[in-house]
Amino acid sequence: MSQTLLSFGHGYSARALHRVLGDDWTVIGTTRSADKLADLAREGVEPRLWPGTDLTADIRAATHLLISAGPGDAGDPVLRDFADAIAEEAPRLTWVGYLSTTGVYGDHGGGWVDEDSPLHPGTKRGQMRLETERRWQAIPGLPLHIFRLAGIYGPGRGPFAKVRNGTARRIVKPGQVFSRIHVEDIAQVLAASIAQPSPGRVYNVCDNDPAPPQDVIGHAAELLGLPLPPEEDFATAEMSPMARSFYADSKKVSNARIREELGVTLRYPSYREGLAAMLAEDDGTLPQRDH
Repeated sequence: MSQTLLSFGHGYSARALHRVLGDDWTVIGTTRSADKLADLAREGVEPRLWPGTDLTADIRAATHLLISAGPGDAGDPVLRDFADAIAEEAPRLTWVGYLSTTGVYGDHGGGWVDEDSPLHPGTKRGQMRLETERRWQAIPGLPLHIFRLAGIYGPGRGPFAKVRNGTARRIVKPGQVFSRIHVEDIAQVLAASIAQPSPGRVYNVCDNDPAPPQDVIGHAAELLGLPLPPEEDFATAEMSPMARSFYADSKKVSNARIREELGVTLRYPSYREGLAAMLAEDDGTLPQRDH
């Protein structure tokens, strides 16, 4: 049976999922940039320019929806344009995935959180994501799965370039820890969920090793054989308000549910394996992927 994935905001994570889906899939992906339509088509995606295109017919044809497009000041753009069509005119849907963020948990003082932990986001971004989660959950009968992603890294998104050019910074805030996830592990979590849907379920998508951000920069420098960037005290470091806001939350995110319920074994259980693979690829000792 052919299956059709309609991917709203077909970007970094969605493209990784496409690479692991089988040949019997039709993938329709949206982009806001007309310049990217040809690139999507070359990857085997049926491209759609959105906003600007009525996707109702694609919604009717879809067996699966993936929502990667983030909310803005006006709320979730997919719900804004297509909430009624998704609720009333999507008879084939068996799986809907919404990519949210672990930012919905807010600050837990470096302690552990799981999918049942209290949600009290302390940033505007986290508050908007939580509101969007609840709006998706309010659509009756939708086979919705929410994926709360930790900090995403992978090919083309890592610390090596900044370490090499001398702009990397080891910002130290005592007790600060972040969780992370390699984009290829996001893809395998989504694929595992598609293979065994559990509507209404929420999943944390992160690796096994929450760590201070300065440790990741330091390890990247060690892999490159370069000097460690100097430490800077968070309290006095010059940072943009956006950069500083990322340090507002400190928590360790449990991934037990994706391992125990979905049977996922992470390819990159910590940033160490992930960075090593990225460096090997950068240096040409692994085949280059289409990023």
